[in-house]
Amino acid sequence: MLLRIGVLAVSLIAAAFCPRPADCAEPVDLELVLAVDVSRSIDDREYELQRQGYVRALTHPNVLAAIHGTPTGRIAVAFVEWAGADFQRLVVPWTVISDVASAESFADRLLVEPRSFWGWTSISGAIDYSVRLFGTEFEGRRRVIDVSGDGVNNSGRPASAARDDALARGIGINGLVILNDPQANFRSQPQPPVDEFYRENVICGPGAFVIAVDDFESFAYAMVNKLVREIAALPVQQDGRLASRK
Repeated sequence: MLLRIGVLAVSLIAAAFCPRPADCAEPVDLELVLAVDVSRSIDDREYELQRQGYVRALTHPNVLAAIHGTPTGRIAVAFVEWAGADFQRLVVPWTVISDVASAESFADRLLVEPRSFWGWTSISGAIDYSVRLFGTEFEGRRRVIDVSGDGVNNSGRPASAARDDALARGIGINGLVILNDPQANFRSQPQPPVDEFYRENVICGPGAFVIAVDDFESFAYAMVNKLVREIAALPVQQDGRLASRK
């Protein structure tokens, strides 16, 4: 009986100091959703290169140095895979990355997860899903969705509409596009270049940017550059290179 009373008292005290979960969110410098295209334009080999690219980038010394250089020395990362309008999956939930051990733990969790989907390409669906993840566990000084893919939006509502809604909530969006397949969208009509589409319809927020690579072989290197820029909020050189090849 006394134990129950004690537990109740602790709960009431906690509620008094934290009436809403959002008020007690853990502070981090950056809340970052990695939203990764796994639509049918990405074959198994490309998918594996993409997944390994994220693993290598998240544990790269330059990325960890960027994290250490933030005011809090910690960021929160969630990993989402997406395809068509109704196909999004939270592969790795919000996780704090602050050092080598936490980065490697996140990477290990990512490596054991199977591919989520095949299908169409709904960038808007990916953005809408990612927006709903923010503010649930952490309170970031900045909130960013990092969208990677190799095709334009061909499923769900317009990508620009989802982008505008994210921006209205104070969420920035950056893009990493792979220019390896001009027919990635499986449409008979010509489509705009993917990097151009991202610039005009996807990215938003202060300093928003797109990095384009020619193939998945370059994905890991590009991802390191992108993460360093996002975490440190640094301007990029004209050639887009921020990290050394290691």
